[in-house]
Amino acid sequence: NGSLPPGDAAASAPLGGRAGPGGGAEIQPLPPLHPGGGPHSSCCSAAAAPSLLLLDYDGSVLPFLGGLGGGYQKTLVLLTWIPALFIGFSQFSDSFLLDQPNFWCRGAGKGTELAGVTTTGRGGDMGNWTSLPTTPFSTAPWEAAGNRSNSSGADGGDTPPLPSPPDKGDNASNCDCHAWDYGIRAGLVQNVVSKWDLVCDNAWKVHIAKFSLLVGLIFGYLITGCIADWVGRRPVLLFSIIFILIFGLTVALSVNVTMFSTLRFFEGFCLAGIILTLYALRIELCPPGKRFMITMVASFVAMAGQFLMPGLAALCRDWQVLQALIICPFLLMLLYWSIFPESLRWLMATQQFESAKRLILHFTQKNRMNPEGDIKGVMPELEKELSRRPKKVCIVKVVGTRNLWKNIVVLCVNSLTGYGIHHCFARSMMGHEVKVPLLENFYADYYTTASIALVSCLAMCVVVRFLGRRGGLLLFMILTALASLLQLGLLNLIGKYSQHPDSELQLKLAVGMSDSVKDKFSIAFSIVGMFASHAVGSLSVFFCAEITPTVIRCGGLGLVLASAGFGMLTAPIIELHNQKGYFLHHIIFACCTLICIICILLLPESRDQNLPENISNGEHYTRQPLLPHKKGEQPLLLTNAELKDYSGLHDAAASGDTLPEGATANGMKAM
Repeated sequence: NGSLPPGDAAASAPLGGRAGPGGGAEIQPLPPLHPGGGPHSSCCSAAAAPSLLLLDYDGSVLPFLGGLGGGYQKTLVLLTWIPALFIGFSQFSDSFLLDQPNFWCRGAGKGTELAGVTTTGRGGDMGNWTSLPTTPFSTAPWEAAGNRSNSSGADGGDTPPLPSPPDKGDNASNCDCHAWDYGIRAGLVQNVVSKWDLVCDNAWKVHIAKFSLLVGLIFGYLITGCIADWVGRRPVLLFSIIFILIFGLTVALSVNVTMFSTLRFFEGFCLAGIILTLYALRIELCPPGKRFMITMVASFVAMAGQFLMPGLAALCRDWQVLQALIICPFLLMLLYWSIFPESLRWLMATQQFESAKRLILHFTQKNRMNPEGDIKGVMPELEKELSRRPKKVCIVKVVGTRNLWKNIVVLCVNSLTGYGIHHCFARSMMGHEVKVPLLENFYADYYTTASIALVSCLAMCVVVRFLGRRGGLLLFMILTALASLLQLGLLNLIGKYSQHPDSELQLKLAVGMSDSVKDKFSIAFSIVGMFASHAVGSLSVFFCAEITPTVIRCGGLGLVLASAGFGMLTAPIIELHNQKGYFLHHIIFACCTLICIICILLLPESRDQNLPENISNGEHYTRQPLLPHKKGEQPLLLTNAELKDYSGLHDAAASGDTLPEGATANGMKAM
């Protein structure tokens, strides 16, 4: 289970992390090398290992710099919060740029025009595309899904939503038109759909445009994560800022939907680099007790961007102006080249001690610290190690570990499930099958989703404080599974029993009551499901950032964030197929929640623990029981002093050495 042998565990005690209130995991360093050979020896001598004091960043280097008490560290944390507002604008811009408006054939004799009717685009720019089956409905994972209409004969100021997607025959009759008028609900006079007439036979191109941003994010997380572990966080952040300015501003100058979708892919790629590196830098700046709250503050700032987006759209009125206004604030981040340093934790973990020394002196100068305050002797030890060559690691090295890869895979599946099933709950609450007057308005849909996410983050702060990372993730996953299973099973059960009444009067009453009860239950379960699934996705990403070693932290974060992107990608895929397979989609993710509940129990607890710096640290997280045992009760899991290293036993058996006296084949003492 990743524990150390008794002798090695005792030798590594100075670097062990502090145990949390719930009896969490302990982070232990690489076991001391035995010069005499044997199963624990290596081709390198003990002198090749760096000083243990320098590897204990949270226990020695960070206290020497004053933790978060120094003014310079506080400034750097603030600089990681500010861009979260711009990131929030970019992440939720699709809800406005690609919103499917109400539309009708121009000159069809519509009685009362809708507020915000725009001019029509020209369909001649689409001649190079192949026409696919029509899908006039769109349901982004963060926005309301219903309330769209493509009826050319609607009248009145409010066009009612269609009860279900029209079949192909209806589209053929309603779409027999060459010019359209639009009623855009998202506060804009013109958006991408109205500019290039992406309705009827061209409606599928809207989903392709949504694909482009999400696919760009997925590839960006995977690639920039690996690069940030190899060349550093700061270069990836700065180059991502430069290129998002280039591609983001060019998006506003798109001449057709093909150019728009292509540039949005590269915009998403660069946005992923900014999100990933800022997340890692934020985590690596903080001491153990402050990591979660500082990360949650950044989440609240991003949500502020989500809440402000409708006002920004109403202010801009045109999608091109809105796109430019979203990207232009990133110009301020160009100043980060001169004011934001490289991650000191990453420099120390990769043994770049020359650069680390210069940065430590920069920190002490900015904080006006007295060098005599170096009680533990960090600087003298650093002077001895200046001649070392850097040792960088790629995320693919995790494949050779026994425990670390399992933890990352479990969190990837949790992230995929949380963000994937979130769309199922959103569609159930705001889709066409639930007819609630409050949810028939774009702004009500949008702010309902945003409010649920805000409440979810507030609940995370409370739950994680008392239950820890693993306990909180388990609780939210159980709530997600219950909401999903009850929505799929209980609502069908209500409908089943309503079909077998004793009389005709009971039949009428049962049918009416059944529809009303099913709608209310569906809304209730959907709200609980959206609340819990959002917490599952967010907490999985944070959990991964804590248990992944510094040398591969960005690569591990990239895997989990890319899994979240795949979960979000299921929403436009279902829409592209005109909601076909939605029920099966929900069932698959409901089954995944049950699997995740079991797998979460295999994760270690990272609350109040030092961050692992190298792969050996991350590999030696020990899993503790979810609930601490009572006094006088025999624990079910053995302590570190009672465990043996399985790999050592196998190596000893292979070399013909005899096992120590009192040891058995499974590493337990003979009683």
